[in-house]
Amino acid sequence: MVLILVGTASWTDPTLLRSGWYPAEARDAASRLRYYAAHFPLVEIDATYYALPRPENARRWAERTPAGFVFDCKVFRLFTRHLTPADALPPDLRPRAAGRSEEPVYYRDLPAEAREELWRRFREGLGPLQAAGKLGVVLLQFPPWFTRRPENVEHLLECSRRLEGFRIAVEFRHASWFAGGRAEETLRWEAEQGWIPVVVDEPQGTRASVPAIWEVPPCEIAVVRLHGRNRETWTARNLPSAAERFRYLYGEEELRQLVRKVRSLRATQVHVLFNNCYRDYGVRNAARFQELLAGSGS
Repeated sequence: MVLILVGTASWTDPTLLRSGWYPAEARDAASRLRYYAAHFPLVEIDATYYALPRPENARRWAERTPAGFVFDCKVFRLFTRHLTPADALPPDLRPRAAGRSEEPVYYRDLPAEAREELWRRFREGLGPLQAAGKLGVVLLQFPPWFTRRPENVEHLLECSRRLEGFRIAVEFRHASWFAGGRAEETLRWEAEQGWIPVVVDEPQGTRASVPAIWEVPPCEIAVVRLHGRNRETWTARNLPSAAERFRYLYGEEELRQLVRKVRSLRATQVHVLFNNCYRDYGVRNAARFQELLAGSGS
């Protein structure tokens, strides 16, 4: 029988904190995580995309959640070739060249020894979660400009080598990985590398859209990330907050269809993550999804 874990892509999003979903007594980080973990068995750590994880934080997360709780983790943005503010790097690893100390950087801008140390600290930061048996997958979410070309294939293989011993999930955001009949080839290649497939549900018809491909090869774990279907905000600029991009509440019939598709996946375990993290939209949809899975929805 397939084990389906459901959660959201953050438990600390500012718009969620303001939404009223957390009770008044959940005033601090510890009580909010405990409250969240009483409702869902899975969450994605979004903070590790913006900064390297710290072992002491990972230890607290493990201690504040019950046995069997699972944390999926987004990899640090520098590693997936996103432009990264210099102050997101540890002070001792920031570029020191004249005029560069405050400028944002790409992975290629750093010397090899700095890149090596950043990877080491990332792995070390997740150590307590891994030791507690609570670390699920490490998600490599690549940007829309990460196209299917040899240079990027080699970078992906480097990331895989750096994360040896971790369960790696890969999310592409450029259609070149799937267009022109390449979907089957990409999925087969991921399976050969031992990577976990990521099925995305997101707005279609934009330059940053990839299709939802549910026909994944048989696997131990599959990840489903639900970004919402708000095409108007998907590629919009100058939004009031990052959460606005995901301002979409799935309707009842959409959730029922998604339940059927999730159940069709040929995986031993499926992680379903609602990334429509605008106010309480994600937790509301995740709660209803759980009800439908349990058969308690009418």
